[in-house]
Amino acid sequence: MSLVELIAQADERGLAASGLACLDRCVPLLGGDDEVLRPLWAGLVDDGDGWGERVAKIRGELEAGTASDGTAPDGTDEAEDVVGLARRMLDAVPDERSGAGLREWAEVCSVAALRIHQLLDPLDRGGTEAVDACREGRTDGASHLVAAELRRQVVVLELIAGHGAGAVRQALDVSTEGRRILRAVVSRRARGVRG
Repeated sequence: MSLVELIAQADERGLAASGLACLDRCVPLLGGDDEVLRPLWAGLVDDGDGWGERVAKIRGELEAGTASDGTAPDGTDEAEDVVGLARRMLDAVPDERSGAGLREWAEVCSVAALRIHQLLDPLDRGGTEAVDACREGRTDGASHLVAAELRRQVVVLELIAGHGAGAVRQALDVSTEGRRILRAVVSRRARGVRG
């Protein structure tokens, strides 16, 4: 089943987990630490009470951590694009963990996270149409970073669809692994720019 189909079939918890996992993997681009999104992860286990307050608090923390000039870790124009994509994911978090807003957020985050990985991979020359193709299951020519991000998005949706709230911890583990990889990629690129 393609990523587009999995998102279309996901329930509210699955959509929230999908969007949150994408944002979590990309939070280093916003200057956030590894724990900043924990309150939202915890909110996936319950019925969503307090979601809006948690979102507002996290937005404030991440806005304070972003460079005032909006530039990204390696200082390149391309990196500014990846920060903008990460910011779009944060800005799109719905204030309620219900309804159509979650589906829209999951879609925004899916596309943005794949595009971020595409931009950060020096071997990937694809554009947004390649991201769309990957999401629809056509992965020929996808770079390693993009293919790995696609797999993580699929796994998170499958975990929640199969096990509900009981799989939130596993989904977080998948996201944590992806965050470490993205942090390492950004760090390598920053060293290359400085060198």
